Amino acid sequence: MPRLQTPLPGPNAAAIIARDHAVLSPSYTRDYPLVVSSASGVNLTDVDGNVFLDMNAGIAVVATGHCHPRVVAAIREQAEKLLHMSGTDFYYENMVELAEKLAAAAPGEGGRRVFFGNSGAEAVEAAMKLAKFQTGRDKFIAFLGSFHGRTQGALSLTGSKTVQRQGFGPLVPGVTHIPYANCYRCAYGKTVENCRVECVGVLEERLFSTIVPAEEVAAIVVEPVQGEGGYVVPPRKFFDELTRVARRHGILLIADEVQSGMGRTGRVFASEHFGFDPDILTMAKGIASGLPLAAMVARAELMTWPPGAHASTFGGNPVAIAASLATFTLLETELLENAERVGGRMLERMRSWPERFKVVGDVRGLGLMIGIEFVRDRERRTPDAAIRNELVQRLFQRGVLVLGAGVSSLRLCPPLVIGWEEASHALDVLEAEIGALH
Repeated sequence: MPRLQTPLPGPNAAAIIARDHAVLSPSYTRDYPLVVSSASGVNLTDVDGNVFLDMNAGIAVVATGHCHPRVVAAIREQAEKLLHMSGTDFYYENMVELAEKLAAAAPGEGGRRVFFGNSGAEAVEAAMKLAKFQTGRDKFIAFLGSFHGRTQGALSLTGSKTVQRQGFGPLVPGVTHIPYANCYRCAYGKTVENCRVECVGVLEERLFSTIVPAEEVAAIVVEPVQGEGGYVVPPRKFFDELTRVARRHGILLIADEVQSGMGRTGRVFASEHFGFDPDILTMAKGIASGLPLAAMVARAELMTWPPGAHASTFGGNPVAIAASLATFTLLETELLENAERVGGRMLERMRSWPERFKVVGDVRGLGLMIGIEFVRDRERRTPDAAIRNELVQRLFQRGVLVLGAGVSSLRLCPPLVIGWEEASHALDVLEAEIGALH
C-alpha cells in the first residue's frame, strides 16, 4: 500500500526534475512529479523513499508487474550468454520459439508469420508497409480518437490529439479518419439498443462513393479497445460490420493491439472478445514486461515480401525475447485468469458510480483495461477534462498513480499481478476523491 513520508515532490525528486528540465526534450509528457528509484510488483518507490501503488503499469507495459523474479531471471540468464547479433541477419532459437507462440495465439484460423521490432509505432509502420506491398494500394482508413504512434506513418493514422500532429505535416497521404464506435457518446445519436453501426456504414454509404475509392484502400486500422481515445469498448456488431465491409472490397484489417494485447483484457488479445479475425495484428507494450520489443503478426499468405523489404537491427533482441517468453509463460499459467477475475470485481464495484456521482458519466472496460469518463452535465454528457485532471493530481498526492485517456476519461491499467486488496485500496481512494468533488 502507499506510504508517503515527504511532501510531493520530495527534495531529491525536485532536484532531479530541475536537472531534467535543463537537458531533456520538453516534448515528453509528465503528468506529475514522480521520480522513480525502484519498483516491485505493483509498487514504485521514489528517490525520497515514498511508496506508490501503480495503477498505470508503466503505461500498460509491465504486464507481469515491476521486476517479476521470473522475468528478471530470464533476462539475467540470457544476458550472460548473448546480448545481440541481429536476428534480421542471423538466427536465434528463442526468436523462433516466441514467433511460434505468437503465431499460435493470434486470433483466427490458418498459419501466421511474425516480424519483430522495438516499439508499437515500429509494428504499425511494418503493418502499413506490408499492407501496401500485398495489396498494391496506398490508402488507409483509421478512426477518430485512435493512437498508433508518433513516427510519420503511425502518426498519419493517429487521430487522438492535435498536439501530436501539429507542425509535422505533410504526413503520409491517403489516410481518412471516421468515427469510432463510442456507444456512450455516439456521433450519430444512437444507443446500443438502436445501433445501426453508422460508424461503419459511413464507409460504404458516403466515404467510398465520394472521396475514397474502395479499390484504392489497402487496410482499415482499428484498436479492438481504443486506448488513448478513452478506453472505449465497442459492441461486437462493430467488428462484424467492419469485417463484412473489408471482405467485400478486398481491404485488409489491421488490429492495433499494442495497448489492449498481451492479457490486458483477460484474453491474450482483445480481438478474441469480439470474434474479430484481423489479417494483420500489431503488439508491443506488455509483450516483454518492460523491455523494448514489438511484433507484427500477419497471415502467412500475406507476409511474402522478399529479403531486405523490411528489417530491424534490434527488433527481436535475444534479451528482450527471453523476457517475452517468461512473460508469456506467466500469462498462460496465472495472469490471464487474474486479470479477468480482479478486473471483473473492479468493474462490478464501479458499475453504480454513474448513478451515485453526478460527475461520472460512464464506466467501461474489459479485464484490467478500465476507463471512467467524467462529465459536467450528465444529460448532455459534456466531457469535463478539468475534473479528470484534478483527480489524477489528487490521487498522486495520496500515493495512487493513474493517468488520463481521451477527452475526459481516467484509465486504470494496473499490472496483471495486482491482487484484490491493492485494487480495492485504489478504488477506495478514487471513490473518496470523486465523492469530495461530487
